[in-house]
Amino acid sequence: RLRLHDGKLIKDRRFHLRTYPNCFVAKELTDWLIDHKEAPDRESGIRLMQKLMDHYIIHHVCDEHSDYKDAKLLYRFRKDDGTFPLSKDVKVFMRGQSLYEKLVSVEESILKVREENSVKYQRTFLGSEMVDWLIQEGEVENRQEAVELGRALLEHGIIQHVSNRHHFFDSDILYHFWINFRRRRRLTELLNENSSRALSESPDSPFCLRKLNPEPGNTSFLSVQTNKEIKVVSAVRRSSITSLSGNSNAYFSAPPTLVFPPVAECNPKSVLKRPVTNEELLSPGAPYVKKTLTIVGDAVGWGFVVRGGRPCHIQAVDPGGPAAAAGMKVCQFVFSVNGVYVLHLDYQTISSLIMTGPRTLVMEVMEAVE
Repeated sequence: RLRLHDGKLIKDRRFHLRTYPNCFVAKELTDWLIDHKEAPDRESGIRLMQKLMDHYIIHHVCDEHSDYKDAKLLYRFRKDDGTFPLSKDVKVFMRGQSLYEKLVSVEESILKVREENSVKYQRTFLGSEMVDWLIQEGEVENRQEAVELGRALLEHGIIQHVSNRHHFFDSDILYHFWINFRRRRRLTELLNENSSRALSESPDSPFCLRKLNPEPGNTSFLSVQTNKEIKVVSAVRRSSITSLSGNSNAYFSAPPTLVFPPVAECNPKSVLKRPVTNEELLSPGAPYVKKTLTIVGDAVGWGFVVRGGRPCHIQAVDPGGPAAAAGMKVCQFVFSVNGVYVLHLDYQTISSLIMTGPRTLVMEVMEAVE
């Protein structure tokens, strides 16, 4: 849109005897956002561009600034310089978008409005219809490959069984596209991604996490349990593994990110109704669906607690935190963390992986199908 509206905004620019191709001046882009009603004011425009930086969409041309400054500094879309990270998640999303556009643009599309149990659903298709179409269009070579693609799309939240009860199968089960790629989105929707909501106790969780005081120096949470007993627990900051073992001098100097109360001071009863083994999770036909969650930590952390081991499970989710916004739920099992298979690990090891990893956390979880 920037190129369509103003060809002078993104262009090659020279600074200190060096030419930077396909870049823009931050201050000019903020002006453009306001002029085209993409942002109501400069502060909102800056926050929007910071979101794009946090999601690796744009960056400073020399990577000298990790934040977006409303000044005469040069930034660039990562897509324009080949640094946009094409992770598995991004590739699946782009594949889903490509298939959707192809499906809605053809006559006699398999995407139709259908009814099940007196409820109408948009953009629906039968699993077997999708398999047939994928083979017919040369998107896959055989039915097994089509099912694998369908499962990847479902696990990434692009398609879904209409009542969210089944994984993807080559059968007459009804699915629909969960994402409407044609919907016109506005940048300001990004600001509502992790909007703070009034925290209330979750009915399916024995406790929820609450920050005691907003002061930067205070790093305590309240652990509110079902018996309403309140304990103050120290929060673990995003830190090195040595600090996790008790050395309080190993904290990073960055603002604290809080997650995972130590088990020694707060060890609530497991939310699982019964123990579940890895063999049960991975057995063919098991009633579990795998989902991929991308969680961008904020100034407080990621907002969830992991417990147990082999496999670990989600014990609690802060209803106003990034994890809840990404779709994390209590009782999900942790399959992988940032591409590392973790079903065989305990929660202390998984906690270390998360807290010593990047701010953007990619987790695969397994959720029971009701």
